[in-house]
Amino acid sequence: MKFFHLSDLHIGKQLHHYSLKEEQEAVLGEILTYAETIRPDAVVIAGDIYDRSVPSAEAVAVFDWFLTGLSKISPAIPILIISGNHDSGERLEYAAEILKMQHIYLAGSAPRDKSESVRKVTLTDTYGEVDFYLLPFMKPSYVRNVFEEEAPETYTEAVRRMLGREAVDYRDRRNVLVSHQFYTGTEGEAGSPSTCDSEVISVGGIENVDVSCVEDFDYVALGHLHGPQNVVSPHIRYCGTLLKYSVSESGHEKTLTVVTLGDKGEEPLIELMPLHPLRDVKKKTGKLMEIIEQAQEDERGDYISVTLTDEVDPYKPKEQLEKVFDHILEVRVDNKRTRTKLSELDEELIMKDPMENFADFYQEMQGRALQEEEYQMMYQIFEQVKEG
Repeated sequence: MKFFHLSDLHIGKQLHHYSLKEEQEAVLGEILTYAETIRPDAVVIAGDIYDRSVPSAEAVAVFDWFLTGLSKISPAIPILIISGNHDSGERLEYAAEILKMQHIYLAGSAPRDKSESVRKVTLTDTYGEVDFYLLPFMKPSYVRNVFEEEAPETYTEAVRRMLGREAVDYRDRRNVLVSHQFYTGTEGEAGSPSTCDSEVISVGGIENVDVSCVEDFDYVALGHLHGPQNVVSPHIRYCGTLLKYSVSESGHEKTLTVVTLGDKGEEPLIELMPLHPLRDVKKKTGKLMEIIEQAQEDERGDYISVTLTDEVDPYKPKEQLEKVFDHILEVRVDNKRTRTKLSELDEELIMKDPMENFADFYQEMQGRALQEEEYQMMYQIFEQVKEG
């Protein structure tokens, strides 16, 4: 079975103050071309369809255009979609039963009570059936009413117990999990994922999910991290975004992940198809005149982040840079003077989240650090406050 693994479309996103609508339409159009050429057995989208939980009408129209384009391909290609942490699960599931008739399967919310299960979609190829389990982004608090016994307190426990409720036949059937969480290896294990500025990871690893929860699946199609990468094993994979959504992603090579499942027990084949964005995201570091003189004509339309190293502030640097680059994201200064100033203000620049501040306060008042049980308890309280 051959399927496309996509995630983190972030439709409606802006890069600094620039709209990416044109770039998103172009790269989604390239996915449509690949779909018509390759004719996959399914298209899997592992969350963060939109960049905001309440997407603009323009963003919804772009996704509608993409789904319509996929739906026009004959024979029909099943489309499997889950929500991510940027999405509103309820909004994403609108008209889910109607869309199911068009082979579009939506899972916007994880099970909320004992009567609900993780959504399963079964597809068939020459080797038999493949079960796709669609597990949207969730927090432990989302699924507390699912369990008769004590509710899960950690993300790892929530995922493990949620999947444990399902009658997954790991021995004889091929199973694919579609999930949108931050999966990591066991502490000290090689292969844990790397992040970039586009993702916010919680302090202390509270939101991490131990990859051992899902290692028995034949393939795990992950969303959330923007850099394409495996987690511990090649069959557990973040496909990454289709476009570069931050300056920290400038070194990424964005591709379309095509997965082929053979017979039970065979390693999945991962193919990376090239993508051709309208504009690249690049970082330039150096003195102003050096950057201007070395600028290439084919870079004019790219998104450019500039770090100037001139010891003497140049005259109107942004205005000069705009003569050779059309899309300046930012102009930073990194020289001896600014480094000295930042060093002096270091204490003022350190920003801590509420959990860190409470941990510091507790240490000062009690003379000892929070124990793990206490840390978890306070984390849950902060989570409930944020949700409330």
